[in-house]
Amino acid sequence: MRPHNRDLHGHDHHAHGPRPTEPDHEHVHGLCDDHQHGHATVSERRRMLATLILTTALMITEFVGGLVSGSLALRSDAAHLLTDVAALGLSWFALVLAARPPDPRRTYGFHRLEILAALINGVVLLALSIWLLAAAYQRFRNPVPIRADLVVVFALVGLFAMSIGMLLLRGSHSLNVRSAYLHVAGDALTSIAVLGGGVLMHFRRHLSWIDPLLSSVIGLVVIASAFRLIREAVHVLLEAVPADIDLAEVVKSLQGIAGVRDVHDLHIWTITSGMHALSVHVVAVPDLPPAAHDALLTCIKEMLLHKYAIAHSTLQIESAQYEHVGHNH
Repeated sequence: MRPHNRDLHGHDHHAHGPRPTEPDHEHVHGLCDDHQHGHATVSERRRMLATLILTTALMITEFVGGLVSGSLALRSDAAHLLTDVAALGLSWFALVLAARPPDPRRTYGFHRLEILAALINGVVLLALSIWLLAAAYQRFRNPVPIRADLVVVFALVGLFAMSIGMLLLRGSHSLNVRSAYLHVAGDALTSIAVLGGGVLMHFRRHLSWIDPLLSSVIGLVVIASAFRLIREAVHVLLEAVPADIDLAEVVKSLQGIAGVRDVHDLHIWTITSGMHALSVHVVAVPDLPPAAHDALLTCIKEMLLHKYAIAHSTLQIESAQYEHVGHNH
């Protein structure tokens, strides 16, 4: 029996005649592409760019504030922000490239750049957290006198700016934007640490050890976040089954569809955040006529889309007698 291949939108190059019960082409196209990735990507690019500009302005402000107040904490936070400016710039650039259409050499487009950028951001976060811990250790050993009143003012400005950045980036399902959100959240935590240290040192000069203590806590929080981000990015790059999908459950759902005898060679992976793909060979029941294959394909695709949010699927219908040359199931 000849393999029966069909793409996401129901295009069939082997079948003839009308496609019974097939959903409207434009409706499926909207669900699979525009709704998930079109407008959301434009919005994410704009929010990322706004956050990048905001972080750059704050970096310059805190560096000047560190020079004026003599605060190493503010200058260190400015260096921290410089790292984040680079990371946010990379994330924004990746989102811009991801919006480019596919070409003959990159049939999925540039979506994977988002995952690569997220992986780099995770590594940067890990290195940054180590730097925070090292800086805190040095502060314990060698406290630095500063103008605490100016530190409080600039820390308040930083906290306000980073709060705006977090509002701009919140609620996204994109791994890349979430990594940028972690950077901004880390900046906000750093501002809180500097603010708390400045206030306490302003009123209690002998409590200078509180500032490096808070910096140590921030470093540990950032380490945990960085490890989670790196793990998620590597999981996607290894094309592992998405964490929110149970492979055994998908098999049962496929086998429970009328007309399906069995399935094999099932693969589920993630192209980019929220964009899953699936390929599978479906063995039809012996009494299923070839004319009913279209309806079976439609039924399977609708189930995958609505139950598992898998819009990009490649299905091959086979008879029980079909044999793959040189391939063992």
